Amino acid sequence: MKLRYKIIFSALSAVIILSACSTKKDAFLNRNWHAMNTKYNTLYNGEIAFEKGREELNANYQDDYWEILPIERLEVTDEVKLDSEDNNPNFIIAEEKATKAIQKHSMDIKEIERNPQTDEAFLLLGKARYFDERYIPALEAFNYILRKYDESDKLNEANIWREKVNIRLENDELAIKNLKRLMKFEDLKDQEYADARAMMAQAYINLKAPDTAIQHLKVASYYTKKNPEKGRYFYIIGQLYNQLQYKDSANYAFDKVIELNRKSPRVYMINAHLQKIKNTELTDGNKEELFEYLTDLEENRENRPFLDKIYRQLAEYHLATKSDSLALVYFNKSLRATQNEPKLNALNYENLAIYNFDQNQYKTAGAYYDSVLTNLYENTKKYRSVKKKLDNLEDVVKYENVVQYTDSVITLFNLSKDDQIAFFEDHIAALRKAKEDAEKKEIERITQGFAAFAESKGGKENKGKFYFYNITSLGYGKNDFTNKWGNRTLEDDWRWSNKNTISVSDQDTGIADGGSKNLDPTDEEKFSLDFYMDRIPTDVSVIDSLKTERNFANYQLGLIYKEKFNENLLAAGKLEDVLRSDPEERLVLPSKYNLYKIYEEEGSTLAAEMKADIVQNHSNSRYAEILLNPTAILEGNTNSPDAQYERLYKMFQDQKFLQVIAETEKNINKYTGDPIVPKFEMLKANAIGRLQGYEDFKEALNYVALTYPNNPEGKKAEQMVAEQLPKLETKEFSKETGSTGKGNWKVVFPFKRSNDKEAVDLKERLEKSIQDLKYKNIVSKDIYNLEDQFVVVHGFKSKDFALGYAELLKNNKDYRISNENFVILSSNYKIIQVHKNLLDYKNFVLTPKP
Repeated sequence: MKLRYKIIFSALSAVIILSACSTKKDAFLNRNWHAMNTKYNTLYNGEIAFEKGREELNANYQDDYWEILPIERLEVTDEVKLDSEDNNPNFIIAEEKATKAIQKHSMDIKEIERNPQTDEAFLLLGKARYFDERYIPALEAFNYILRKYDESDKLNEANIWREKVNIRLENDELAIKNLKRLMKFEDLKDQEYADARAMMAQAYINLKAPDTAIQHLKVASYYTKKNPEKGRYFYIIGQLYNQLQYKDSANYAFDKVIELNRKSPRVYMINAHLQKIKNTELTDGNKEELFEYLTDLEENRENRPFLDKIYRQLAEYHLATKSDSLALVYFNKSLRATQNEPKLNALNYENLAIYNFDQNQYKTAGAYYDSVLTNLYENTKKYRSVKKKLDNLEDVVKYENVVQYTDSVITLFNLSKDDQIAFFEDHIAALRKAKEDAEKKEIERITQGFAAFAESKGGKENKGKFYFYNITSLGYGKNDFTNKWGNRTLEDDWRWSNKNTISVSDQDTGIADGGSKNLDPTDEEKFSLDFYMDRIPTDVSVIDSLKTERNFANYQLGLIYKEKFNENLLAAGKLEDVLRSDPEERLVLPSKYNLYKIYEEEGSTLAAEMKADIVQNHSNSRYAEILLNPTAILEGNTNSPDAQYERLYKMFQDQKFLQVIAETEKNINKYTGDPIVPKFEMLKANAIGRLQGYEDFKEALNYVALTYPNNPEGKKAEQMVAEQLPKLETKEFSKETGSTGKGNWKVVFPFKRSNDKEAVDLKERLEKSIQDLKYKNIVSKDIYNLEDQFVVVHGFKSKDFALGYAELLKNNKDYRISNENFVILSSNYKIIQVHKNLLDYKNFVLTPKP
């Protein structure tokens, strides 16, 4: 009997469940069955996955406190994401669960949704897509809710989320319009109202209206029930007030953040403290108070994760109070404490670079600027600015090293013999003392280490039993080794004192001199007076060349400091050094003119004296013309550097290479120090290549690349040396038998440059023959070298065709051209023009092939 009831009950339950599973019946049982399954099964799991995704985003997201914070903590990339891409797995799961809930439990009967949970499924779908940065699909989901579910309690929330998407799509004005309408006509909950106001603030921030954004954030911070949001909103208000230069109002907002204390993330509070300190003007009255404030922040154990920023603020405080050494310590401490903060690293490195530059430590400053670049994104204005400084600094380092070296050598040369000896004896004595101090310190360190070990349990147990634990025996052994072998590094082949001069021949088992020279002096040489005395130049011509090199380096430094760093005092000092050092004539006038410009800019009375000097002693110069008639520097002036360059470039195109070389040299000397000089050098190098061939071209390009490494012309020359010259280097001629292809052959008529009239006449006759025969070939007159030139007919499809044309010219009564000529493959013609090796080519053609 009981079994019968059980069977009946099971059958009835199955019927009820099966009938409830239908999504086409608008019955109480069906609606609640699908609502319950949607809420407590699919949507529940989807919400869990969604929250995990948000937690992961928050954990990985790092705010940039050097810029205005966004309202919402969401890192947005510039990548366009597609549905097929491998996005955040948690949001993918949330989207799948929402889609499943819609597909299996939606009850769309007579265009009315009967499942009250379906709108929440669409909302979850939109939010998952939003945080996965797929904004258009997210917008579709939110719009569907607004269009389909008129009676839903999620309409206001869907509206706000839709405007978030519009803001992400940069439709800020549309978002503001829709949010205003929402707040005007709908009854919003406090949190919804706070979210709407916050998103309006974000739209106004994007539209560069910080004052309006502040008002909306104030309202949002009042209505929100979430303390982390309050802290963030107050902090952004403070940032916006700072942007508007209202420091007091900003500090009031930062105080609100600090008052929240542990209710809000600590990162907001620490940054609020630091922003308050930055907004406080440092005076004698508050100096001690600010230092105590910063020290309290530094010593608070809870602030350990934020020590990088606190250390930086302490460094800036010490810089402001002229405690440079302490500032350097804290900049370095900030660098060591920084974790994944490239902007903070960049700022610290930049401060260190600026300090070292001001101390004339240019090489160190350059290294710090290089570190700045590694912490910046390449396609930014800041990166380009620092890169330009670093490039200029490389020139400063190079020229300062030249000045330092040449000054040292010239100073030693000018000393008497006795003074030279006294100088080096003092130097050697200082080296000996430093070595003795270092050895003494090392012995003390080792002795203290062994003494400490001897007092330990292990040391007492083994005292006197083992050599390395017997300090007396160990000391004797060490001294004996040092006396026999000297100080040796612990490495393979330690017995060889100088491994740089030893190499083993592959064919021979004996030891041979490898030919490499060890540039670092040995210990014996360091303490030898003769070693130093032998290195002082004795030839006056060497000293003169060093003086010339020093003057040019000082001149370049003067221009760099003036034009690229705006350091007028440094620039003036360098240019004055040039004039005091009996410089070459080409440096005198440019130095005086640049000094005049510096004196004029600084308002010095020396400007009038320098101007009078230039006008009186260099009256026929371009600089005197500029001073007397400033319009002389206009581009239209035929004597301007630009006009001269254009004229010479036209001559280059006309193949007047010898004249171009001569006149560019003249203009290089005339415009020394002018930015156009590298362009003249590059034009000269190209003219040399066309006239004198590969080797001279290579030398000229290398000169441009090494002399002007940071100019566009220098970089272009460096690129040509690396990429184009290797392609031109080959001298091997191609075989001319069986070669075919369009435009592969040329007919060449050689002439002496002195017979230019005949060459021009032949060129005209050849052009007429091409026209008569209705060929498509081109005729040119090409310079070969100083003595020879070619008239060339280009573009024959085969050697036979080219030979036939030459034969036709010779035999046809209309032309009768019997001038010497030869037929050549285009690639071989390029080689003879590049390497100027026509004789080699003729030998190659005439030599019988085996």
